Amino acid sequence: MNEQKEIYASIEIGDHEVRLVAGEFYETRFHILRVERCELQGIEHKLIVDEQAVVAAIRKAVHKVEDVLGFPLHRVLLALPSMHVERHTKRVQVVPQASSKRIRLSDIQGGLNQAIAYKPSDDLELVNVGCIKYITGGITSRKMPIDEVSELLTMSVDLLYADKEIVYSYARCIEKAGLEILDVCLDSYAIANEAAVFEQTVDKYVILVNLARQDTTLSLFSHGKLVNSEILHQGYGEWLKPFHEECGLSAKISYRLLQNTCTFDEARAKDNVIYIWSVGNEQKQLTEKAVCKRVMPSILAWIKTVNEACESIVENGDVRYLISGEGCEIASLSQVLSAFNAPAQMYVPQTIGARNPAYVACLGLFYCWKEQQAIRNDERTSCESDEVNEALHISPRKNTVDEGGFTKRLKSILLNDK
Repeated sequence: MNEQKEIYASIEIGDHEVRLVAGEFYETRFHILRVERCELQGIEHKLIVDEQAVVAAIRKAVHKVEDVLGFPLHRVLLALPSMHVERHTKRVQVVPQASSKRIRLSDIQGGLNQAIAYKPSDDLELVNVGCIKYITGGITSRKMPIDEVSELLTMSVDLLYADKEIVYSYARCIEKAGLEILDVCLDSYAIANEAAVFEQTVDKYVILVNLARQDTTLSLFSHGKLVNSEILHQGYGEWLKPFHEECGLSAKISYRLLQNTCTFDEARAKDNVIYIWSVGNEQKQLTEKAVCKRVMPSILAWIKTVNEACESIVENGDVRYLISGEGCEIASLSQVLSAFNAPAQMYVPQTIGARNPAYVACLGLFYCWKEQQAIRNDERTSCESDEVNEALHISPRKNTVDEGGFTKRLKSILLNDK
């Protein structure tokens, strides 16, 4: 077993902040080393409108993480918005090269290279290799048939493409921040990996609802595949507008009110004062009932928009909604799930150190990478092992018979964090 510590960093460029998660695979375990969120301006409805501002926010997040870890990050996994996504299925046939006709990893790699060479359009860029089905002797499986004997291996490969200009604009920001890109992945695909959505779609549809500040991304999953994605230009930011327009409160304060102190159950909302502030010499206050009254019309309008967008799918199949993303930090959202036109559930990651729905895409990136690593046989990580060993004062030749990587790293963080 390879006991080398593998450290990776993943980045999601959100509509108002950059999220960075650093994690470590050690033997069979995965641990969070550090999470960071840095505010940014320069994104409008998934499009980068101020590249310099985005690059500056990425650098700030990276430097904060590096200061704590004690070693530099060189490469990252990057989440891309599920915008203008197209799915194509490519079927390829491979003749095993071995004289014994046993299928080897190199045969599967060759078949995958044939599949990804397909380019449906010049304005699309391959982002994800999705579901791969292997067919040998008339039997279909999703498990790599290594060492099986067969005259012919057929591979059916799902390929997910996105708008080339959008892909390149995000990648350019990472590179201008001084980082290499290990891999890219659609945010919806990454979230689905983290939330085990693919395993839930054998006999039903799952609509993944990624709730962000400016937008909501709806992604349909069926039979273990990402079928389609659509973006609604309506996010939880609409819920904050009444507090700014009527009370003059900032988005940050308004969000905290919804996140921590408010109920969305109008029947249970009380007249208790939950926020007091001053404007000049005048003192103002908001009660729980007043907050609920201001926000509920916007929330119900958002749910109605989602229901209408998914109505045809709900009418024709067994469907359920899985809601995640930063907007699920607003825990009271669970009180209005019955307003959806199909069963709905909120997803919050349970990984220690990142139990926050804002990090769900970043967490999913790690598992997407490990899934592809089995085929690619790519051993690159986000940092250099000698720099890590130097920072942790671990000799590369020392046997790993003492504490695990996470214990050592945790001690280092606790002793060095300010």
